[in-house]
Amino acid sequence: MSGAGDLEKIAAELYAGSPDAFIAARNARAGAVDDPALSAAVRALRKPNVAAWVVNLFAGERTARLEQALQLAAELRDAQEDLDAATLSHLGRQRRALTDQLAAEAATLATARGGRVSDATREAVRRTISAAFFDPDAAAAVASGRLVRDLEPTGSVDLQAIVAGGRPRPPASQGRPTDEVGARRQQRAAERTLREAEKAHERALRAERRAEDEARDAVQRAGRLTERIAELEQELSRVREDAAHAREDADAADRRRRRAADELSTAEKTLADARRARDALRGDAST
Repeated sequence: MSGAGDLEKIAAELYAGSPDAFIAARNARAGAVDDPALSAAVRALRKPNVAAWVVNLFAGERTARLEQALQLAAELRDAQEDLDAATLSHLGRQRRALTDQLAAEAATLATARGGRVSDATREAVRRTISAAFFDPDAAAAVASGRLVRDLEPTGSVDLQAIVAGGRPRPPASQGRPTDEVGARRQQRAAERTLREAEKAHERALRAERRAEDEARDAVQRAGRLTERIAELEQELSRVREDAAHAREDADAADRRRRRAADELSTAEKTLADARRARDALRGDAST
């Protein structure tokens, strides 16, 4: 018997057994192994504490039940960014209730196998299952059935330190019908798509209205300017006519001015002649 797979199998069997008999069972299995490396690896397996044994027993005998719960937990982790606060609060209460239920079932199973499960151990089992709900590595550790000690629901998980017999594989994914989380995720995705479409439609509608208003204003402005052009052209035509008449009046006035100047010159000459004739007559009369 040899290989990592054999070590995992042996470890899973040993860690499902009673912690009180672990050392003796481990040493016996190590002595029965022909492969020296594998024998040494088995003999190096550490004794689990009671809480870890309870979880290992549950993982081995209630595999489907645990995997279903861990699958739900994984879906909750994936879905939490898409769910509103009220839904997350509701699902959080369900998760806590499921954690308590699984811890109670594990404790009952361990008691039926002759184990002594104190309140402190039961609480440690609950914390370990809760950690598996929140962290994928913790979920892999719990599902492995090879825990050495219980887990805390916060903080990072050192798989090499808490799981014996090699690094655990992720829990098997169960094919599940559409559940509340999946349905809510789909519903929220559809609602988000609808809201985005409604916003885009509203933006397009506002843009169309603005374009219609701008087009109407432009047509009205063009109409007013066309009317103004016609008015200015009519006014320009009248001004041109007035200018032509003014030029004609100026020419006629200039002609009248020249005639008046000629007449004035003639009158001044006649007046001068008359004065000279009068003066001449006055001189004759005095002699």
